[in-house]
Amino acid sequence: MMYNGTCHNNIPQMVPHSFDQDDLFARRCIWVNGPVIVGAGPSGLAVGAGLKEQGVPFIILERANCIASLWQKRTYDRLKLHLPKQFCQLPNFPFPEDFPEYPTKNQFINYLESYAQHFDISPQFNETVQSAKYDETFGLWRVKTIVSTSNSNPAAAEVEYICRWLVVATGENAEKVVPEFEGLEEFGGNVMHACDYKSGMAYRGKQVLVVGCGNSGMEVSLDLCNHNASPSMVVRSSVHVLPREICGKSTFGLAVLLMKWLPLWLADKILLILAWLIFGNLEKYGLRRPSLGPLELKNISGKTPVLDIGALQKIRSGEIKVVPGIKRFSHGRVELVDGQNLEIDSIILATGYRSNVPSWLKENEFFSREGIPKNSFPNGWKGKGGLYAVGFTRRGLSGASLDAMGVSQDIAKSWKEETKQKRKSVAARHRRCISHF
Repeated sequence: MMYNGTCHNNIPQMVPHSFDQDDLFARRCIWVNGPVIVGAGPSGLAVGAGLKEQGVPFIILERANCIASLWQKRTYDRLKLHLPKQFCQLPNFPFPEDFPEYPTKNQFINYLESYAQHFDISPQFNETVQSAKYDETFGLWRVKTIVSTSNSNPAAAEVEYICRWLVVATGENAEKVVPEFEGLEEFGGNVMHACDYKSGMAYRGKQVLVVGCGNSGMEVSLDLCNHNASPSMVVRSSVHVLPREICGKSTFGLAVLLMKWLPLWLADKILLILAWLIFGNLEKYGLRRPSLGPLELKNISGKTPVLDIGALQKIRSGEIKVVPGIKRFSHGRVELVDGQNLEIDSIILATGYRSNVPSWLKENEFFSREGIPKNSFPNGWKGKGGLYAVGFTRRGLSGASLDAMGVSQDIAKSWKEETKQKRKSVAARHRRCISHF
């Protein structure tokens, strides 16, 4: 393909060597006069908004057909933000005042859609990145994608974007984690990941095994109880459970305040004492606390403490049964590591998510094998050769927002410097031409 040099919405118009219509629509090569952002979740939108305010052109590539697909397609109905809204808003766009302190899933989706509309951000949907590789010869990124087309034209189109900067905003939760269990293929009942779970309505009267005891596992178990199902929750390892609020104030807000003035170990000690005063000893219910405090554990491993919104009361009453690890499955049954055998109708895997970056980004200096930046927060947002990462801080939406501001400012500075140099070069050539004439 050749270009005539004319740009429209950052995408040059193309002139083919020969009129081969199939090749024209199957393979395109596009120069982007700015960064390519991969992912239209909160992180990608926040970077886009920052670039818009700086006047930097960009494109956002999104494999789904909507923004924030994790929230829109892979969350349960009763979900609310676990943290107060002031800790979850994106840069330069506060939540509406009439939103509750903990917005619902639909309220948060509406907020993100309003955010995209406010900053005039229009991602390119149904476009999956197959690979992204840095071309050291030219100092450019080559991003290859496949565009999903309509049902009437099922042939997928391939596109290659050439850009100076690449922003990875696919986040830590791009793909579900599904562990292997002995005998699972013999089970015969319904098995699903928590990302496909919507409501406990379909499980009324059923015996359900929930595998995992993080925030999702706890909340799915609570939702099943509220729909008259009988959940058994698998707790294989230790877990921190904290109240969502202490004396009417956000536990997270209290933790932020404590960390501002106290060393981490002391802040942890205070939180654990308060949790013990509210909950008492949880070990008798099968919930062992880790040896490290909740804040230190979060910093080291990224493991988030559970913020209780009612599941603990159901555990105390026996409505949620806590069970140890799984040994194997058989038809309609599960055998546990302590020898128990339970009859179960369904299995819900609240086993978490992982990054999908290693499957498409051809780079091994900046990102680890797990698809997380090797440098920890707050230094994990910038790599070499114009590579950036947003949404991998393990510090939720507030961490992603901080990274997004840093990334957009850094790219804008480089883009403006390069644009200025180009203009000077063009002006110098113009003066030489006039002088020669």
